Amino acid sequence: MDCMDGMAQFPDKFFELAIVDPPYGIGADKKQNKAAMQRIKAEGKSKAGRGWKLYAETDWDNETPKAEYWQELFRVSKNQIVWGGNYFTDNLPPSMGWIMWDKGQRDFSLADGELAWTSFNKALRIFEMSRGKALAKNNEQGGRFHPTQKPVMLYSWILQNYAKEGDLILDTHFGSGSIALAVDKANRLDNMNLHLTACEIDKEYIDKAIKRISESIKQGTLSF
Repeated sequence: MDCMDGMAQFPDKFFELAIVDPPYGIGADKKQNKAAMQRIKAEGKSKAGRGWKLYAETDWDNETPKAEYWQELFRVSKNQIVWGGNYFTDNLPPSMGWIMWDKGQRDFSLADGELAWTSFNKALRIFEMSRGKALAKNNEQGGRFHPTQKPVMLYSWILQNYAKEGDLILDTHFGSGSIALAVDKANRLDNMNLHLTACEIDKEYIDKAIKRISESIKQGTLSF
């Protein structure tokens, strides 16, 4: 369902922590397709687009969430971690507790990393994982089918450092379902007893995410 409909069902401050990755308004699927096409046209002679794939181009990343989204997010959750926070500064208050995902490459055509705004009053922290390793891990863990898919290890690190045992967690843009696999790991191996509620409006993504999660449960273990 639409996350606005989902959040409307919950009372104030119901969730201890919201970990969200909303649309940045940058046309991510179109940008990735452009880089992938450079690779295809280069016939293997260029690194441009290497390891990337073509995605169905839609309008899901054409705009950032409206003000109403942020009002609801802050209403239903006590703390928040927002990926792409640098795109939403008009709706997010100042914070010292930013997170950076350092992707291990410099002077590349894409950004050196990604930023997440947090509501936590703690020092900025950096998670290090190369772009290549993230791609390989996504391929191990059910394949990469979302243009902004994040690795399970990133979410696992967030849960270890920002979640508490028994937390109710909200994800408003479920996408590839990586956060669900991280919650499963935290519960199965670390006994954190976390509870996840997630929304996704795109049926194709939710179907693929459910398949990914089901296969992980069937296997019983997952390479993290």
